[in-house]
Amino acid sequence: MNVELGAAGTPPETVIDDLVAATAGGQLGSASGRFFAWVIGGALPSALAADWLASTWDVNATMYACGPAAAVTEEVAGEWVKDVLDLPCEASFAFTTGCQLAHVTCLAAARHAVLDRVGWDVERDGLVGAPAIRVLATDQRHGSIERALRFLGLGTRSLVPLATGSDGRLGVQALADALVAGDGPTIVILDAADLNIGACDPFAALIPMAQAAGAWVHIDGAFGLWARASREHRHLVEGVELADSWATDAHKWLNTPQDNGIAIVRDRAAHRAAMTLSAHYLIPGGDARDAIDWTPDWTRRARGYAIYAALRELGRDGLANMIDGCCRHACALARGIGELDGAELVAMPSLNQGLVRFLDLHGRTEADHDRHTDTVIAAINAEGTAFFSGTLWQGRRAMRISVVNWRTSEADVDATVLAVSRVLSDLTPAL
Repeated sequence: MNVELGAAGTPPETVIDDLVAATAGGQLGSASGRFFAWVIGGALPSALAADWLASTWDVNATMYACGPAAAVTEEVAGEWVKDVLDLPCEASFAFTTGCQLAHVTCLAAARHAVLDRVGWDVERDGLVGAPAIRVLATDQRHGSIERALRFLGLGTRSLVPLATGSDGRLGVQALADALVAGDGPTIVILDAADLNIGACDPFAALIPMAQAAGAWVHIDGAFGLWARASREHRHLVEGVELADSWATDAHKWLNTPQDNGIAIVRDRAAHRAAMTLSAHYLIPGGDARDAIDWTPDWTRRARGYAIYAALRELGRDGLANMIDGCCRHACALARGIGELDGAELVAMPSLNQGLVRFLDLHGRTEADHDRHTDTVIAAINAEGTAFFSGTLWQGRRAMRISVVNWRTSEADVDATVLAVSRVLSDLTPAL
């Protein structure tokens, strides 16, 4: 895009035509039904159109006074989200840019609550001189957790990593030992589906234990929390409703456009205290909900429209069918690729995340297989039928299979397995 900005303007249609031409070949195609690299959905038709409307209407949705329709739609959508996820109806919510800011929002509420219990007002007095907060999180945590702790001034040194088992889940004894190993304000972070194999921690056992020790329990449910809306996989997240806060993304398994995260907090007072503000020129909404009281944003787009549209387009049955369908496709992909010559199934999906790796037939070490796995992933992506990414699982390189897109079909699965088979055949002579 080597274009100079001239003094004179350019007709809008020319700007768009030039932009499309200049970026041709540079789009990754993550909205495709054959994009399996990361947990990225593809916008449902109504959600995409609603997002266009949000840009067209162009309101600052931070206050009811700025956009009454946006505020009311967001309130309806937030209640629907809690309902389909079967989370406490009394909980507050916030629509954020993504799960990163949803973590920040929830953990800001947690920071307020655990320090308030020991008599410290963090919003007034800050963290200098405050009692130290311990954060217990698993070794499978997403990097957005550590980033949230940095944003909130807790720092990564506050984090105590907890080892998970071979199944990727946190054990009861591991948490029990960590809880008694220290004292003071404590936050426990559990996973509703880790990013490699979709493992969900045993919430029904862990959450009451943590709360009995006085800890706030936060759930990283970026995509896995949506299993609450599933018929076939809801059992994997039983007990998650007992937590104190939950963070998830609408632009993952709900399939809205990007820029749609969701924070849900049981303690409305702690949530509002951590986020709200006042200024002489702001006009409170009265009985109406002002998003500025619940999110880190001062200016924000009207995210509620896309979330409202997606939920209404799908309905309860459509949402459940989409989630369960994605999980079936993930299993079919993992099984189909894992059965190919030169491939190895590493982890069969229990939800929508699976792992395979590729063996160097002339290799002698794990390092040889690791290098070959990355070579095969690159060749698959270059072939163009589907797109995957690599990861490190239990010390070995593997290829992630992640399915969250409503567009993914059995035909996509079949075409992808066939493409991987062709790639492996083409690479065999070079081994």
